[in-house]
Amino acid sequence: MTDLPAAAPFSAVTDAPRSQDPQLIQDLHRDLADSNFTVDGVTDMLGERAMDAWLREQPVPARVALDRASETQPRLAAVMALFLLGDVVPAADVDAALPTVGASGLGRLGLLEYEGGGTRSSEPDNLSTANDDTASNGTPNDGAANTDLVRASVDLRPYSTDVAGELYVVSDLGAFQRPGVLRRDHVLGIGGASLTLVRSTERRDVDTALDVGTGCGIQTFHLLSHARHVTATDLSDRALATTRFNLVLNARALDLDPFDLEARATLVQGSLLEPVAGQEFDLVVSNPPFVITPRRSNEADEERFTYRDGGKAGDRLVSELITALPAVMAPGATAHLLANWEIPDTPDTDPEKIWSERVEEWIAPGAGAWVIQREIQDVCEYAETWLRDASQQRDIEAYDAAYRDYLADFTSRHVGWVGFGMVRLARPEQPGAETEILRIFEHIDHPIQQPIAATLAAEWPRAEAMFRGEAASGVVADDSWQDKHYYVAQDVTEERHGRPGAEDPALILLRQGGGLRRTVVLSSEAAGFVGVCDGELTARQILTALGTLLGWDGGPSEQLLREIRALITHGVLVEV
Repeated sequence: MTDLPAAAPFSAVTDAPRSQDPQLIQDLHRDLADSNFTVDGVTDMLGERAMDAWLREQPVPARVALDRASETQPRLAAVMALFLLGDVVPAADVDAALPTVGASGLGRLGLLEYEGGGTRSSEPDNLSTANDDTASNGTPNDGAANTDLVRASVDLRPYSTDVAGELYVVSDLGAFQRPGVLRRDHVLGIGGASLTLVRSTERRDVDTALDVGTGCGIQTFHLLSHARHVTATDLSDRALATTRFNLVLNARALDLDPFDLEARATLVQGSLLEPVAGQEFDLVVSNPPFVITPRRSNEADEERFTYRDGGKAGDRLVSELITALPAVMAPGATAHLLANWEIPDTPDTDPEKIWSERVEEWIAPGAGAWVIQREIQDVCEYAETWLRDASQQRDIEAYDAAYRDYLADFTSRHVGWVGFGMVRLARPEQPGAETEILRIFEHIDHPIQQPIAATLAAEWPRAEAMFRGEAASGVVADDSWQDKHYYVAQDVTEERHGRPGAEDPALILLRQGGGLRRTVVLSSEAAGFVGVCDGELTARQILTALGTLLGWDGGPSEQLLREIRALITHGVLVEV
């Protein structure tokens, strides 16, 4: 068996998955696949209801389903009980389910703990060599059954993607798998936020990509499908060790050499952009530790939940990161990240109308930006969300004190709400054209089509083209779009609302069925324009005909032209 040198970066971090032995990890991948431990295999065994309950961190329906299926699919049932539910499992069942690696091999990789008596095969010194009394998988050779009980020290689950097929992802156990408050250096697995970022990041081929705050490596997996080389940073050495293990585990699917990861993936420890200062990348992604957390005097780094708390007051970490990102972006690069931002507690003011004011100040000169706010929470809702996230409600006194700290912290900065959303930054191919830098700020809290990345990537250049066609005064400098032909997108429907018996509608709406699923309120003139867009006439010809019909004096109004340009930008009207 060939091992990498012990000095391989992050391959042997204490209390984290160990990746010194790529061959053993490859054997684990084969055992997992052979046991039918796949997304489809797990879903079929649990059934829809139990699967949904498990995703809500309610394991009881899954345990009932496993009890029923343990006789027909014992290997899969044992693997699921071990890694998905965090249950105690007989070591003999693990040996049967994963026959190449066995419980002993899992222990050697740092994925297993022993409960109670018997051989402590999880100790590295006991696993490095086999003795005369123990088989290679840690099972006693004397013919007696291995009665040791084991439990997983990690969460390991299948993950299906449209770019790399079936993957396996290791992270730290969640609260429902291991009762109690999460460890402060918890390595987060696949969650809603990470999947939101995956689905909103454009997938264009690039030479270099950067994953800031990689965690368990989920963004890096996707970047490797279209980037020649990926650099991943994290402040936590345990997170980087977990990412490294996951890269080795999925090396074949990710087109990596498990014995030479550094050829395509570089892991660097440090805070945010500090480890890559002076470098430039074609694409940057980040799911940073954006959660706003009360600061306390004399607090130590080890007291923070490092997977979500960057150690700075308020939303300073996010503001500093957004401001600094263009410095590591090559010309033509884009950056995609998730973020929280504070919204002032302004009496009688709708937070949806003022949220972007502070965020806009963070954008560095010369960088384009598209910020989509997806959710607003008042400060009480926000505190409750993140206290539950770390299971802090299980310690009632500490929960009460932490809740009070949140409220006092927000009050000290006159914060009433917190926004959450997606940020897309763009560095122009030719820096310096500040007069042509586009900034878009939208509040979209309704469900959108996922993945949304292709929609965002297609809309941005249309928005830039329309933006460049207008002077700072708002006067159209380029009306060449009027000489093109348009048709209404296939997913667009029209709604007309009016009083019963009324001849004309009081309200005309266009709704997108896909993409950002915008709803557009049309003027009657814009509705007339859209109704003629079938690709036969140019926009200019349609406007001329409308002008004759409606008796315009001096051509279409600027308001109508703005409506039509927005419909083209948003993909409601599609160029032939």
